[in-house]
Amino acid sequence: MSFSTYLKEIGRGAQGARSLNEEEAHQLMGAMLDGGVPDLELGALLMALRMKGESLGELLGFYQAMDERLNRIAIPGSGPRPVVIPTYNGARRQANLTALIAMWLKQFGIPVLLHGTLESHGRVGTAYVLRELGVLPCTTMAQAARQLATERIAFVPTNALSPGLTNLLNVRNRTGLRNSAHTLSKLIDPFDGAGLRMISVSHPDYLRLLSDFFAATGSEALLMRGTEGEPYANPKRRPEIIHFRDGQETTLFEAETGPISSLPTIPEAADAATTAAWIKRVLTREIFAPQPLVNQLACCLFASGYTQDFNQAKAIAAVETGSLAAA
Repeated sequence: MSFSTYLKEIGRGAQGARSLNEEEAHQLMGAMLDGGVPDLELGALLMALRMKGESLGELLGFYQAMDERLNRIAIPGSGPRPVVIPTYNGARRQANLTALIAMWLKQFGIPVLLHGTLESHGRVGTAYVLRELGVLPCTTMAQAARQLATERIAFVPTNALSPGLTNLLNVRNRTGLRNSAHTLSKLIDPFDGAGLRMISVSHPDYLRLLSDFFAATGSEALLMRGTEGEPYANPKRRPEIIHFRDGQETTLFEAETGPISSLPTIPEAADAATTAAWIKRVLTREIFAPQPLVNQLACCLFASGYTQDFNQAKAIAAVETGSLAAA
């Protein structure tokens, strides 16, 4: 495989670059994941893709290569779809509330698999909040399967799911820049397409790209603008939340606009211990969660198949979190 040939296509700048077709992208990503690309060429290819931006065809090819090499987990029994939550950013300025969504799903008996890196990069990662809540990272896929079956929640480091993808993610430590692996990591579904992926994006271009991806693949997913790169609804102003099923796109909640009527109750600090303590109080209904997060829970209940009717999902989420009583 001539990597210079790929570089000549994708590295000619914003005006001259050509996107790879799906098969070319599949072959190239396969080589990257298998460790078959020398460091110099690997860095050049990843930076060229970052500058050009991935096309839909490239993303489909990249995803196929990753999915072929992904370690699998057996679906934990019958019932609702397992929810798959990629958590890779962590939070810096405000509390990381991804773990709250996961713990709510656990309370409803819906299996929830979180995956991400254990490196914090100066942020508060979800793995550290979960540790404060008694959920420790799994070291093997077999352990994750057992934990999902018994506890309904598991956190799996990316390296257990895809060592090759982890190596590409780690290129950021040397370049300081994100690359295509960070987009691919959000698309992981170790349940052979049976999982509900809860995905956030930070930039409008990726919102459109991932919308096209889910429409093309017919995958089940919830998609929204995240909070500091994490997949939970902004407690102060709800983002648009979009549901994808069988290639169809449905907006479950519109984005909130206009001035904020009142500030929600959120953790006083962003550290893991303070965040976890606040989450525990929400789970016991000592305090009430911000409405955007309750809305997000309703989307999960509906999209996972816990309920077949979205209005019923909204009612259940309101009652079980106490937000109806607080209204």
